[in-house]
Amino acid sequence: MRTHPSQERLGLGSHVQAKRLGLRLPEDMSFESWQRIGDQLCVIADSSTWWLGDWLVYGEESFPDRYRIALAKTSLSYKTLRNYAWVARKFPVSRRRDKLSLQHHAEVAALPEAEQEIWLSRAEREGWPQSRLRREIQAGRAQIKETDEASVTISVEVSSAQEQRWNTAARDAAIPLPEWIARTLDEATVRVGR
Repeated sequence: MRTHPSQERLGLGSHVQAKRLGLRLPEDMSFESWQRIGDQLCVIADSSTWWLGDWLVYGEESFPDRYRIALAKTSLSYKTLRNYAWVARKFPVSRRRDKLSLQHHAEVAALPEAEQEIWLSRAEREGWPQSRLRREIQAGRAQIKETDEASVTISVEVSSAQEQRWNTAARDAAIPLPEWIARTLDEATVRVGR
């Protein structure tokens, strides 16, 4: 039986038939072989989110209508694809942590780069799942707010369209609107070198 070249590239071996709608495994497979295949499938699944993000970023820079094309080619929502691209853009390959998922990186993507590195290092060192990383970041924010002595309130008039866009962006980043506004302004300040 000849192995299809895509199966060899996936690292599943010649005894496994990988098709779009399923995986056919031999009946006499050992536990160790079954486990190795599972490990490889997890790598493929985790890598595919990064691959899609990188593909979308490239399309954004090189081709129009990238999301329309991507939506037609995947079963993923616009929001999911946009998030993959956002995280891929925030983390060049050199900054991505091999032991952490794209979802781990998404949890810290809105933070300043130095904070991203701190949280990703902790998650990697402690072996935190993405949900634990989120809880730790939230606990850290709460602690900072408790010790923050001086705060200033700034009032800004914006159009209802701006408010709606900002609320959507904050919801997508899973942070409250005031925090999203402050982070966005801090990031803009860093970009202009202040």
